[in-house]
Amino acid sequence: MTSARRSTADARLRLLAETVLQPGFAGTAPPDWLRRRLAAGLGGVLLFARNTPDAGTTAALTAALRAENPDVIVAADEEGGQVTRLESATGSSWPGNAALGHVDDPELTEQVAAEQGRFLARAGIDLDYAPTADVNSDPANPVIGVRSFGADAAAAARHTAAFVRGMQGAGVAACAKHFPGHGDTRLDSHHDLPLLTLDRETLHRRELLPFRAAISAGVRSVMAGHLLVPCLDPGNPASLSRPVLTGLLRRELGFQGLIVTDALEMKAVHRGADLPGLAVRAVAAGADVLCVGAQRTDEELVLALRDALVAAVHNGSLDEERLADAARRVGRLADWRRVARRSAGTPAPVTADERAPLGRLAARRALELHRRPGAALPLGDAPVVVTLAAPAHAALDGPTAWGAAGPLAELRPGTTGLGLSEDRLSPEVLDQVTAERSRPLVVVVRDAARLAWVGRALRALLERRPDAVVVELGWPGDDRPGAVHLATRSPSPVAARAAAELLCGRLPE
Repeated sequence: MTSARRSTADARLRLLAETVLQPGFAGTAPPDWLRRRLAAGLGGVLLFARNTPDAGTTAALTAALRAENPDVIVAADEEGGQVTRLESATGSSWPGNAALGHVDDPELTEQVAAEQGRFLARAGIDLDYAPTADVNSDPANPVIGVRSFGADAAAAARHTAAFVRGMQGAGVAACAKHFPGHGDTRLDSHHDLPLLTLDRETLHRRELLPFRAAISAGVRSVMAGHLLVPCLDPGNPASLSRPVLTGLLRRELGFQGLIVTDALEMKAVHRGADLPGLAVRAVAAGADVLCVGAQRTDEELVLALRDALVAAVHNGSLDEERLADAARRVGRLADWRRVARRSAGTPAPVTADERAPLGRLAARRALELHRRPGAALPLGDAPVVVTLAAPAHAALDGPTAWGAAGPLAELRPGTTGLGLSEDRLSPEVLDQVTAERSRPLVVVVRDAARLAWVGRALRALLERRPDAVVVELGWPGDDRPGAVHLATRSPSPVAARAAAELLCGRLPE
């Protein structure tokens, strides 16, 4: 091959390699290095909370990105409920999957997803890394919980398909995650490599059911999880496994859309491995888009990943046609985006008060109230609200606030609130916060059945105040402790507001 032909071939390979990359970056405007890479053909950009302080800023940012490359795919994790990027500062306007699954009205789920999709479309988002299609098979798992539509695979499948239809009907591509299912694991892939110890029959009957439904509904992308599934591939995580991505997802399930990796920096795969090497392994296995940049965000990393893919083609560890196929799939999603947006039309701007009426409706319908005989509701006086402050979820991005003290204070002026963390618990503190028996006590928890210290603290508070109201904003366990127990299945502000309204007599019980 002449040097000129080699140079042309290398330029083509570099373009293909940049097309499959989807990095994050710092700031609310494209840095110069990102503009250069977009002009050179970078195929995608992943937005985090640091990029999206408000909807107006986000819309200006995505317009600037698209000015450099009209075909760029702009993606974000906007699940609703616990995980949000565009509303990280305030919390999501939608209650999330577990609440929708509890209502079990697929039409409502589709309408909520469409409302959420219109919000994203106005901000210029093309690809939403939602819905979470994982079945919450193990309620003790530390990473899925209320992000799932539920523990019943058939119900999760119904709502996964409904969410896909609603989101994509609004012109935003949906993404079913975390293939082949993260719900029956005891480790969080942000920190460790989870092990999914299922046989193939159980995997197909349960975990894969929502993914099959998503594919039947026409989902445009599927995200591969960083988890080891020995019944499929005992040596490689799903995100790096050819038997999982090409064998199961492509050939057996027939998915022809975009396969995306979860963030390559996650410790499940990154610990002890270099990112360029992981990038090559993922694309060779069947991935089409590589998500990177949750922590490190610079041109050097992007070029290192690009050059590693090019070098892998040269040394034979990555087939050139596999790389070209991945790039073509990115291009097809960009083509779909243009057609889908024209079909959906331009969403009319709405005020903040009007933005998510279906989010409020869904949150109210999802409330599950249990009360012992004689328990007093509505709250007559301003309560004391004790929030057992569980640590931030690993999938969150930014200090999203949660709790019910704020909305209760709006409805019952004089409400006082106190947050207790694990290191602040002592008999003296518990005695102090339960001493004022003339006022109602409301204990707000998240995942009390899963987090041992929260469960212990809740029991200790109820021993002192058996008349207390318990508001569970996470995944409820089998018990319903408290004189009144109210489960929202969501830590979002819209769910907390609905809980406060019910406790204060603004909603029917």
